[in-house]
Amino acid sequence: MKVRIISALILIPLLYAVYSGGWILKIAGFIIGLMALKEFYNAFKGLEIKPSFMIGTVSSIILYLFIFFNRLNHLWSLWIFITILLILLTILIKKDSWVKEGAVTALGILYVVFFSFHVILIDGIEKYNIMIWLVFITAFVTDTCAYFSGYLFGKHKLWPEISPKKTIEGAVGGTIGSIVVSALFGYFMASDLMIHYIIIGFIGSIAGQTGDLTASAFKRRLGIKDFGTMIPGHGGILDRFDSILLTAPIIYYYIILFIQ
Repeated sequence: MKVRIISALILIPLLYAVYSGGWILKIAGFIIGLMALKEFYNAFKGLEIKPSFMIGTVSSIILYLFIFFNRLNHLWSLWIFITILLILLTILIKKDSWVKEGAVTALGILYVVFFSFHVILIDGIEKYNIMIWLVFITAFVTDTCAYFSGYLFGKHKLWPEISPKKTIEGAVGGTIGSIVVSALFGYFMASDLMIHYIIIGFIGSIAGQTGDLTASAFKRRLGIKDFGTMIPGHGGILDRFDSILLTAPIIYYYIILFIQ
């Protein structure tokens, strides 16, 4: 419990960035995204696969520059083109074995940088950017409630091959907690959208747990315990934010499709 409290205190600067929004959040998102990307790439060293962090960095810089100058809506395809072009050129120049590195480089950019970038996209939605908090509510409340529910009531394993400690009871408790807290947040912030807050509490929780299991699958198959060591009790940046990588896109597209 003490370790979890310390970890929560470390996340306070991130909460300030979310509260501030704008360029502060963009800078925080960029830095955290690159740190998580570095951890993701380092995890493949045991398989003797060395993805290009330089290409990942260049791709991230271009993506955030586009959003900084409000050009992203017109330049999505250009960002994708430049990223893939850089990877293809590297494959062309290096030996045939670099095909694996190129694939992991692209996967990291999409899975870590692009997915997390949806937090920035939510912040840019006029009138509904308050819903950015649901990304963290659904992810962190689910994690906390699942931990205590599993500790108190857990008997049936959820997916032991991937995450031996997770239980069905914990997953259900985490989902219920996410729904309740999201509903309370909606009641005080936008009571006319309560039903949407409840739905997001549900689907956000499912997405967060899926993201957590996905990261666990990566770690198990790569033969590592954690992606990093920066955050006590949670490992690295990617270990702490793995659930957000899926909650942010799910919530963003829900807002775009069903609310905005």
